[in-house]
Parts: sequence; structure tokens; C-alpha cells
Amino acid sequence: MPHFKKVALSLTYLACAVLALPVKREVPQEHSHQQFLTSVEQSLQSNNPDGIVDSVFGLLGAAAASQGAGKITDTDCLQQATADQAFTNAKAAGDVQGMVDALIYRALERNSGSVGATTNACTSIQAVNPEIAAIQQHQDPASPNAAAVNKAIVLELAKQIASVGGDPQDALKSGTFAPGQIGDPTAKGNTCDDANDATGCIFTQNLLVPDATADEINAAVAGVSASGAGATASSAAVNTAAGATATAASSGAVCAS
Repeated sequence: MPHFKKVALSLTYLACAVLALPVKREVPQEHSHQQFLTSVEQSLQSNNPDGIVDSVFGLLGAAAASQGAGKITDTDCLQQATADQAFTNAKAAGDVQGMVDALIYRALERNSGSVGATTNACTSIQAVNPEIAAIQQHQDPASPNAAAVNKAIVLELAKQIASVGGDPQDALKSGTFAPGQIGDPTAKGNTCDDANDATGCIFTQNLLVPDATADEINAAVAGVSASGAGATASSAAVNTAAGATATAASSGAVCAS
């Protein structure tokens, strides 16, 4: 996509995001976990057949998300579709961390209509990667039964991270904020949003509330070993390195010391 077109669409997104902001909405917060948006965006754009404009759109409400959804017509599925394609690309590149980041991105809370509101599950599209299909997004911490719901999501995320060879404790990084006050007239809740914070303001401002303990994560992944996508990615990385070495050797670039 030409750079000027992407910039224009991004400006459109900003305008729509502002205009669509409900009075009681506990947003914006889509940049709170910025490190994962950045990683997923890098993986996504290496092969992006659906023309998704940017990873941030998958975390927005329906009106704003539609401005950058590309060929994805169901905005409830944009977050999953973005994660799924990024995971596929990272897997093909032998990038385990890229796969882990795509999994975490899939579990991030998506902007909801108001404090205490929930976001819909994706039901119209099946993820290509079973690791992505196993995960749902966090729900607003002020929503009904949110602590139990989000804990279950984190424990499942930990299992999927372990299955690809990542650190399952990283699942805790998908956590969200302390519950906001339903009816808060400021609409701010306990969120943060800073696109210029490369790590993510939820981390640098110490606002993340863990959904589980380290021991609970360890118990959840007991018996889970890296296989499937993780093994494939490792093999791809080895084959890529071997191919690069062979190419260099044939050109005289590798010399005995």
C-alpha cells in the first residue's frame, strides 16, 4: 500500500474514533500494550492478503475498526484475523517471539462501548491457526464475572504460548486495568493510551492487574510441550540458517579460521 494512502486511512481512523466516542466509553486504550501492536504489525505486513491497514484497528470499536479492516467485513473478527495472519507469517519465518506476540495480541481487551460493557466473540470466521482459535479477547474488568473470564483467557493463552516454545509467564502481559466505575462521568476509568510509549503505558505506568499468579500459570502449562507450530518454526529457522550458510559458502563468503 502506498505510504500516502496508509496515512490518509490512519487520519480517517482518528477522525472516526473521535466522532464515535460514546459518552461513557472506557477508552481510548488501544495503545496501552503498544509493544505487541508493533510486533504484530511487523509480522502482518510481511504478507497481508486481506489488506488490513494496521494492527491497531483490531482493538477498536466497530465503527472505527471498519475504517482499517481491509477485506474483513465482520469487525468482531478483525482482531482474530490480524492475529491469525501475523501468527502465520511469524511461523513461516521461524519467529517464535512473533508467534507469541500474535497470541498475546489476540487476548488483549478490545475497546467496548462503555465501562462494564463486553465485546463480541468472533463467530463468522474460523482462524487458520488452532493456537489463535483457542483464544478470546479480555473483557472490560468492570463487566460481569470479568475476573473469572479473564483468568481463564490468560491460562489458555499460557498453554498456547508454551505450545509454540515461548515463556508461558508472558501470558500475564495480556492483562488489563483495574475495574473502572460504571457511570463514571469522566469516561476515563483506569485506562491509559499512549502511542509514543513503545513498551506500552499499562506497563510503564504500572497499571496492569495480573489475572493469575505465576504458580497458576505453571500449573496450567504442566505437561504442555513445544510442538506443532513451535516445532515447525524452529525447523524453519534452522533451515533458513542452513540455507544462508550454504549460499555464503558457495560464494566463498565462509572461510575457515
